[in-house]
Parts: sequence; C-alpha cells; structure tokens
Amino acid sequence: MTTSPSTSPAKRPEDENLGLGANLAYGLQHVLTMYGGIVAVPLILGQAAGLNPAEIGLLIAASLFAGGLATLLQTLGLPFFGCQLPLVQGVSFAGVATMGAILSSEGGGGLPGVLGAVMAASFIGFLITPVFSRITKFFPPLVTGIVITTIGLTLMPVAARWVMGGNSASPEFGSVANIGLAALTFAIVLLLSKLGSAAISRLSILLAMVVGTLIAWSLGMADFSKVTEGPMFAFPTPFHFGMPTFHIAAILSMCIVIMVTLVETSADILAVGEIIDTKVDSKRLGNGLRADMASSILAPIFGSFTQSAFAQNVGLVAVTGVKSRYVVATGGVILVVLGLLPIMGRIIAAVPTPVLGGAGIVLFGTVAASGIRTLSKVSYKNNVNLIIVAASLGFGMIPIAAPTFYHQFPNWFETIFHSGISSSAIMAILLNLIFNHFTKGNSDQQSVFAAGYERTIQYSDISALRDGDYFKDGKLFDAEGNEVPVQESAEQGSETPRRSAVAEH
Repeated sequence: MTTSPSTSPAKRPEDENLGLGANLAYGLQHVLTMYGGIVAVPLILGQAAGLNPAEIGLLIAASLFAGGLATLLQTLGLPFFGCQLPLVQGVSFAGVATMGAILSSEGGGGLPGVLGAVMAASFIGFLITPVFSRITKFFPPLVTGIVITTIGLTLMPVAARWVMGGNSASPEFGSVANIGLAALTFAIVLLLSKLGSAAISRLSILLAMVVGTLIAWSLGMADFSKVTEGPMFAFPTPFHFGMPTFHIAAILSMCIVIMVTLVETSADILAVGEIIDTKVDSKRLGNGLRADMASSILAPIFGSFTQSAFAQNVGLVAVTGVKSRYVVATGGVILVVLGLLPIMGRIIAAVPTPVLGGAGIVLFGTVAASGIRTLSKVSYKNNVNLIIVAASLGFGMIPIAAPTFYHQFPNWFETIFHSGISSSAIMAILLNLIFNHFTKGNSDQQSVFAAGYERTIQYSDISALRDGDYFKDGKLFDAEGNEVPVQESAEQGSETPRRSAVAEH
C-alpha cells in the first residue's frame, strides 16, 4: 500500500541531505566564516588572564571543541533541546568585556571565577527560557543595539594594545615596526573587502591575518618555535584551568550578558527560519534557547565560555541558499576535530599581536557597526529614545575612558560596573522601563533632545507633492493658488500625529 502525496507529511527544507561531499564543502565554508570570531574570544581572555601561548592554545582548542558540540546539539537536536535549524554555535562576543572586567577586578576570582560565573548565569538563563518570551519586550532593539554597540567600543582598547605589541613591558611596545605591521594587516583587510569576490570578502579578516603573519615571519617578527611544544592531538581536559569558583557580583554581571545572548539567539533562530522558509513556533524557539544555555553550562567544564548562534553564519545561509541543517552539523564535526588538535590553537596563539590588532580594529568595529545598524531601526521622533541611547552609551564609556573610576567602590560594585557592557546594559534597561513602560508623568511635549535631532521627511510625503506646490502660513497650496487638504495621520510609535500632504487626483 502506498501513501498518496496529499497525505504524506511535508518535508522541511532544513531536512534535505546533500550528501557527504557537499556537506563537507559547505560545512567547511561555515567554519571558515566564523573561525576568526570563535578564536578571538579565547585569545583576548587568555592574554587578559596572563596565560602563556601553550595555555592559550588549549583555551582556543576548548572553544572549538565546545562550539562543535553545541552546533551538533542545535542542528541535530535531542528531545527538548535544539531547534534543528542550520545555526552554527560558538563562543559569544557579548561576554568578552564583562569577563575581561571580572579577570581584572580583585573580587572576580580570575579565570576560575569567570568560568563559574558563566556556568551559574547560564543555569539561571536555562531556568527562565520557558518564560523568556514574556520578557523580550524589555529587550527591544533600543536596548540590544546599545549593548552591541558598547561591546564593539569596549573592545577597541584591546585592539589598540594589540596594535602596539600587546606587552606594555616590552621595549618594542608602541614601536613603528609594530604599528606598521598592524597598519599593513588593516590595509589588507580593506583591500580584500574591496577587490575580492564575495567569498574572499567574507573571509577578508582571516585571510589578512594569514598574509600579515607570513609578512611578519619574513621580517623576523613572528616566533613559531613553541608551536611544536605539546601534543598534536589531545582531548580537552575537564577543569584544566582549575575548578570554577562562584562570586555573586561576577554572576550578576554575567546574567546581563546571558539576557542579551538569549535575545540575540532568539533573533537568529527567527531570522534563519524566515530565510529558509520553515515554521518556527514557540516550542522550537524554546528548544533552541535550552540548547544554547545547556551548551553554555557545560562549556566551562572544558575551559570555554558562553555559547550562542553566530549571526554571520545566518547571513551565509541567506547568501548561499543552502538550507540543510546537515551541512552545518558537518561544520560542527569539523570544529570538534579542530578542538582535538591543540597544535591549531598554538598556531593561532603564535600569530603576532600587531597582526591581531590590525584585524581586530575591523573585527571589533564590525561589532559596533552591527549595534549601530540595530539602533537605526529605533524611532527618535517625539520621544526620549535619543536620551536613553545617549545616557546609556555615555555611562558605559566611563570605565573605558577612566579604568580606575570605580576603584574606591566595594569589590562587588566594581566587578559589575567596571565592565562597560554591564554599565550600559543596566542603564539602558532601567531607562527603557522608566520612559517607555512606566509612562506616567512623561511630558506630552517633544523632548528637547528629540527636537534637536536632524529634521527628516519621508519619501512618500515628497512624492505626493507636485511642481509649483508651496507652503504659506502653515498651509499647502498648488501652483494655481488652490489650498491642498492636509490629512492627519498618527505615526507608529509616536504620541503626536504628523501632518502629511495628500495630492488629489
């Protein structure tokens, strides 16, 4: 007995299996697209924690291994875990600044304190996933845009130190040679982005790091002598960097990062569902968020950090049109294999710091630009969103401009607010609640800050005008002097109506 086509279940586009060869090719493309981002986080934190190149190599290997397992969980799925969509998972950039602040604060507990904060905050995030959809309204583009912008801006001092050489105690720190090498790497990124094909442009940062390293090696500015020290193949040792320790202030600051991560992952799941034209309901979204948090809880066991979906790989799905989740799962297997090769981590750790700095300027700037792009979706007319953005970004920049600003405060307070991302996120959430949710007492007049914003007019309003139309005494007239009626229409998100001219036919 055969089943008629009308009664057979519809096959989801993400369930198509393209075969081993195609899966390997497209999976490797996904890995190359996100490789620079996934190794940047352990590089930054490893240097901030004072680890030697071999230990940084282990940290990178652990992040590759954990990212691969998280990708497999997200794409293939288990009961209640995994959205079964083509999403690549890896170490989230959202927590870099906060974890760096924990490392530099006296009460943070060092690297074990960071790992403990990640585990505890991710567990809290796991517990709230069932109700997270109810609180997403408190994390609109206004808040997430501020946080993402602050992440990029907060990382710029890191890029600047890399450009100068990384080690301030070195006599070569800030030398013309170091800055020149960084500038050359920066120029290669821009050149590849402008002249390269679409594939080369997407990999411009990674390729520029390779070319910059080769140039540095030819000039005697790169040392790969320690790459061969240590095993080529090794399984990540659980708790290699010590048993996690738990500090309340560090956990609270990481909770803010987890909230942002949940918002970003939700957006990525919904976006990729729309791109490949498949149904994403609340159950599937919840499964994806649970996989995200479960991966983040387990990652510190191997020495890695918070896991989240990589937005650039969502963009790659849109560009290539390859919808299969098995392609991305194959990419996850490649990441796991790379994570079992500590020598790959040691090679990355041996990349000259100025080369990292030249690429980092673009990489971290891209993060800030993504936040600015999100903020461009926010309405700034007749409301106080502009003052929320201004106050939150300004507050977040205080510890960046003056790193010792909170040194006289209690350790728990310094741990939370020493991070620019925590400072701006707390301010953005509070001001958004005060001005956009608790609206009682808000002035019905246009904010002086919004009034000072550059005047704009929509194209639809201009297109309604005809040759010879003119305004006089607040009224619109046509070329013959006849008054044109003006229609009142309430603008979405604004408390006061706008006046739009309507041309009669």
